[in-house]
Amino acid sequence: QVRLVESGGGLVQAGGSLRLSCAASGRTFSSYAMGWFRQAPGKEREFVAAIHWSGRSTVYLDSVKGRFTISRDNAKNTVYLQMNSLKPEDTALYYCAAGTRWGTIVTGATGYDYWGQGTQVTVSS
Repeated sequence: QVRLVESGGGLVQAGGSLRLSCAASGRTFSSYAMGWFRQAPGKEREFVAAIHWSGRSTVYLDSVKGRFTISRDNAKNTVYLQMNSLKPEDTALYYCAAGTRWGTIVTGATGYDYWGQGTQVTVSS
């Protein structure tokens, strides 16, 4: 079992930055691929970024490439999402997720076994 707790969300003006964190319980964090998803009101959950358990490979949603960076610290059992140049359309509830698979499956919710409760990000125009 893996328990995930997100933090770092908040209200920010367009063009600003936020850094989300996701702390994981358990001793096997380094065995899991980690992902970030988001869900805006009235919309489906959307893949944002993923990182391989080794940290050597990452995948991004096209609309966040160059603005968002996913990283992990396996010694701290934590994955991060650095979000720069935020836009109002980035407003959503952001979730982190953990799974044991890699490949194209990590861009979909079915690629993950564990989910956090989410942290709200609101970008004002």
